Amino acid sequence: MTRGVYDVPDAFDAGAGAYDGLVGANPGYNEHLLLSAERMQIPDQGRGLRLLDIGCGTGLSTAALLKVAPQAEIIGVDGSAGMLAQARAKQWPDSVRFVHSRAEGLADAGISGPFDGILAAYLVRNLPDPDPVLQELRALLRPGGVFAAHEYSVRDSRLAGVIWNAVCAAIIIPAGRLRSGDASLYRYLRTSVNRFDGAEAFRNRLQRNGFVDVHSLTVPGWQRNIVHTFLGRAPR
Repeated sequence: MTRGVYDVPDAFDAGAGAYDGLVGANPGYNEHLLLSAERMQIPDQGRGLRLLDIGCGTGLSTAALLKVAPQAEIIGVDGSAGMLAQARAKQWPDSVRFVHSRAEGLADAGISGPFDGILAAYLVRNLPDPDPVLQELRALLRPGGVFAAHEYSVRDSRLAGVIWNAVCAAIIIPAGRLRSGDASLYRYLRTSVNRFDGAEAFRNRLQRNGFVDVHSLTVPGWQRNIVHTFLGRAPR
């Protein structure tokens, strides 16, 4: 399957009900989202700031942002109506709201900047053409605003690739089939990660699309060198 054929938001609609249970069984999943949110270094608990959670899914990344910036206005956006329904069913303060939109259609959905920070968790890898979206996200940031992509990337580490494919074959794909009755989303997950930029290539992509101070950090545990926080800023 290619990104042009496989409709990711539609696939997540079908798997939304089982999603939190599946990722909750992954050791470190929510802790790593929180780690990426912390790495954004949002000051003063987000007081007076606006944050965008693009590709928010069921709100797990939104919850991570809320934990580090409880005083911020947070907008969660996702292209899957099913995932957003799961997010909206949870309890949130008035400072958090959700908008249904694909990443390519933010302006049409009424999403406008400036934002002080943007978190994109497991989003960029699923975009048919990441570059225009990255350029738009950079333009939505205030000068000096921080962008964080929490993302899988294994192509720079042979060991990471071996571990990723073994875990997919033995655990992720069978568990997805068991919980949702359909393993196609999780087979897509496996292949999309294998196909995505290596960490160095993605850092270069961010720089080409106008971000500065670009760097990345991996996470601890079995996903070391598999999941990364990629960080950059809008030029001042």
